[in-house]
Amino acid sequence: MIRFSLDLFSSDQNVSVVQPVIHADDVGLYATAAGGLDVLPAVFGGATRQASVLAGLQALAARKPEIVLVHDAARPFVSSALIGRAISAAKRSAAVPGIAVSDTIKAVDAQDRVAQTPDRSILRAIQTPQAFNFDALLDAHRRAAGAGRDDFSDDAALMEWAGHAVTVFAGEPGNVKLTLAEDFTRAEGLRLSALADVRMGTGYDVHAFTEGDHVMLGGVKIPHSRGLSGHSDADAPLHALVDAILGALADGDIGVHFPPSDPQWRGAASERFLRFAVERVQARGGMIAHLDVTVISEAPRVGPHRDAIRERIASIASVSLDRVAVKATTSEKLGFIGRGEGIAALATATLRLPWSP
Repeated sequence: MIRFSLDLFSSDQNVSVVQPVIHADDVGLYATAAGGLDVLPAVFGGATRQASVLAGLQALAARKPEIVLVHDAARPFVSSALIGRAISAAKRSAAVPGIAVSDTIKAVDAQDRVAQTPDRSILRAIQTPQAFNFDALLDAHRRAAGAGRDDFSDDAALMEWAGHAVTVFAGEPGNVKLTLAEDFTRAEGLRLSALADVRMGTGYDVHAFTEGDHVMLGGVKIPHSRGLSGHSDADAPLHALVDAILGALADGDIGVHFPPSDPQWRGAASERFLRFAVERVQARGGMIAHLDVTVISEAPRVGPHRDAIRERIASIASVSLDRVAVKATTSEKLGFIGRGEGIAALATATLRLPWSP
């Protein structure tokens, strides 16, 4: 959830900086979620939502921004269009996204008896990002803290308390907040329905044996009587996977992005190439649905190392283990592989990308 939100805001051309606010206990989890994203170092929040927002505002104060958007990472499906509307609205007044309430709402007393039935035509369910003049919001937070008020449920309520007018602009039904376990099930369905462009790509790589005492297969160092020849570490399975992912993206091949004529890639670990390809998928707002690789070799035997290779590929690609398949076969003593001259690998990558006509 955090990565979805951070990625969208940090890549939006109308957003200059993103200031994450996290719990001190979540540093490790956050570092994994935010890895490689263009965001400011996270600051620690407080005991309440209000205190956490104030911590973020104070961290941004030296940059003197004109407008600030406050967003809950629990709403990972915010759209760039909604961000644009929020920024436009903030130029006129404090503003929050809201959607019309379709259900009849009942106000009840302490005994759960209906006390009032509000006119739903004047009700709005409020979302984030909420948008404000930066100086005005920071001042309101500081005044509330000084007055000992820390009970505001959102920044709009705080701004109302401080005497500012707040307007509501159009929110989005898909901008749901994930709170309960069933919310996550529905959210996964929403995510997959949005990623309706299913792509498949294939990759192939081969490396000849040379002098050495090990080979790299799928990011795992396997002892062997010979090594593999290549400009990088000659990891054929990872190279094939890179080409499969790039093929599904229609984004060239490994040689285009990492030419063997470039000395910086001499001896490079091939996991760098795979991470690059995965980041290209993430930059398109997509996900890796499945990775399938077949190693073709007379020796060394892949079977004893299959689980380790699967785990390493899953870790590099940031996918679950059940989305990685590793198989092995020989060429029945035929051809250059059968003569023990080298190793080959075939790969298939299945991706899901946002649908665009």
